[in-house]
Amino acid sequence: MARRIDKELEEFRRIMEVPSTFEEGFRWSSLLGAIFVALLMVPGAIYMGLLAGVGIGGAAQWVTVILFIEVARRAHKHLGKSEIFVLFFMAGSMMGGLGLGVQGGATSGLLWNQFFIQSDAAAAAGFTDQIPNWVAPPLSSESYSTRTFFHVDWIPVLIMVILGTSMSQISNMVLGYGLFRVASDIEKLPFPMAPVGAQGIMAMAEDIEAKNAKSAEESWRWRVFAIGGAMGLAFGAVYLLLPVLSGALTGTAIQIFPIPFSDFTPKTGNYLPAFATGLSWDLGNFIVGMVLPFYGMVGSFIGLIITAVANPILYKFHILNNWQPGDDTISTMFKNNVDFYFSFQIGIALAIAVVGIYQVIANITAKRREIRKMGGDVKMNLKAGSRPPEGRGDISWWVIIFCYFIITSIYTILSVFLLYMHHDYQWNTGIRNVFYVLLFLGFFYTPLISYVTARLEGMVGQVVSIPMIREAALILSGYRGIACWFLPMPLANYGTMTVFYRQCELTGTKFTSIWKTQIILYPIILISTLFFMNFIWGLQPIPSFAYPYAQMMWELDAATRSIMYSATTGDYSMFEQAWNVRYFAIGGGFGVVLFSLMAGLGAPIMLTYGVVRGLGQTMPHSIIFQFIGALIGHFYFKKRLKLKWRQYIPVVSAGFGCGMGLITTMGVGITFLSKSVIEMSF
Repeated sequence: MARRIDKELEEFRRIMEVPSTFEEGFRWSSLLGAIFVALLMVPGAIYMGLLAGVGIGGAAQWVTVILFIEVARRAHKHLGKSEIFVLFFMAGSMMGGLGLGVQGGATSGLLWNQFFIQSDAAAAAGFTDQIPNWVAPPLSSESYSTRTFFHVDWIPVLIMVILGTSMSQISNMVLGYGLFRVASDIEKLPFPMAPVGAQGIMAMAEDIEAKNAKSAEESWRWRVFAIGGAMGLAFGAVYLLLPVLSGALTGTAIQIFPIPFSDFTPKTGNYLPAFATGLSWDLGNFIVGMVLPFYGMVGSFIGLIITAVANPILYKFHILNNWQPGDDTISTMFKNNVDFYFSFQIGIALAIAVVGIYQVIANITAKRREIRKMGGDVKMNLKAGSRPPEGRGDISWWVIIFCYFIITSIYTILSVFLLYMHHDYQWNTGIRNVFYVLLFLGFFYTPLISYVTARLEGMVGQVVSIPMIREAALILSGYRGIACWFLPMPLANYGTMTVFYRQCELTGTKFTSIWKTQIILYPIILISTLFFMNFIWGLQPIPSFAYPYAQMMWELDAATRSIMYSATTGDYSMFEQAWNVRYFAIGGGFGVVLFSLMAGLGAPIMLTYGVVRGLGQTMPHSIIFQFIGALIGHFYFKKRLKLKWRQYIPVVSAGFGCGMGLITTMGVGITFLSKSVIEMSF
């Protein structure tokens, strides 16, 4: 029996073809881009995060790329698409800051650690003396009065930063690559969101080539990219620039469109109890709806409708029993996760993994049968079918597997040793139970959720996340104390890296270029991030009146975390009721039945994954505009432009992101200027 071909999957596979040759994108001159971002963008990102909670990651990437293209052009140099992609990757890595809390006022990293141990919330909960020295020195350290991380008391913290960030970078790059090999080379998934970034890079490269081209038709990507950029500039001026500038210049932010969304839940709760309602006014959602697979968006909307019907019923039968009339979106989704969706979504995620593994085995079995019928060599043909393109810069499977086991083992052993040391080198049942938790998270949950995410990214361009899995595991372990919350746990979702590798492949960039770049970038990112964090902390206490976002939000987050941390001190916690075996079984059964039913009906596979996405895993406020965008794109633009529409819209989306990034960068620059003005007393 011939295998059924999903037409929409095939359509997305034809948006961009994988090139036949791959080029080296790493150049030593590209390091100028990293230094540029390190010196100019990193301090701006930290400052804007503390000041207004705004990130400039996308802005930094596009500004860096455009600037260096123009510099190269005036120097009569040519930047290929591989070199542009590496520049784009460099800027993005710098803004990521190795997870040290660079972007958006993140409550993580060294700045957060020094605040938390000094916070009122930690003092009120009695945690000040329980925070381990690998997180922050004790309050008696003089480093808090001098406000510097470069002090002997911070050496254990800095050692943990170096160990944690280095292992994280290695595992992300290598294990993300391994999942890409499975999802792309073996399962042949289309990765619908990958062309968005890749087409933007292609547009930049095509614009360079079009300067000497006789035919204007050859530069269609650049024209479409420019249209998207103009849209991003216009919308960004109203959505982001106006509130940033008004807040910086007058102290009061003017918002025409509420950020991040309009929340209707307190009012609609009387009619739709326990269901979050509202709208996100970001035009990017409308464009994303056009980019994503149509049936995936239809499925998401169906999932949203199912949730809207199911939640009031679950509330009526006292399953969603923590929700109260008047709760807003955040409270509603948090309480619903605790009452039902936490266990339910774990079950669905497991079902996705089981179905995915089954599909892989079924595809391999079907290929074997076809090869045998044709009288071919099964092993040789299967190996050829999953063989990566020549010259892409691939590595052997044993390296990936070895890296996974070594990194996971190091995380586990290091975490257990830290707990053992924290308890004065006394072994107890709590440490033993945490060890079991680490084994579960590292060797079962992480590969499971990473594979599920890789398949969802490959199918519908979405990430699956199960809330509070770490929290529930630690609470259920029975450990007493708060040190377990600060361990370098082997918990990650490497599936998100698969889209990056797909973009790398589509732009014809050798994977070795990325790995070389990451090795060179690591010390630059680490040094610049630590230096500027130390410098900004030295200017003013963090948080303080100089950083209103951090002053307003960090204390609230500290209080919330203190409540969570108290769950392992023997006090009662809401998280104890989050895990329910019955709801987990219902989620797993629902997922298997859903996939089986859809497969039996011959429904598009993206419709099934879309339904899963809409079942409480995504903020409902964005799905509405995404669905509207999908309808307009499918029934109007696609009918007029045919397959060209699928080629155009990712370029429009990339241009839109560039425009939004540029306008955000301008807002950051003006904000810096306004803050640098010295007010005279006469």
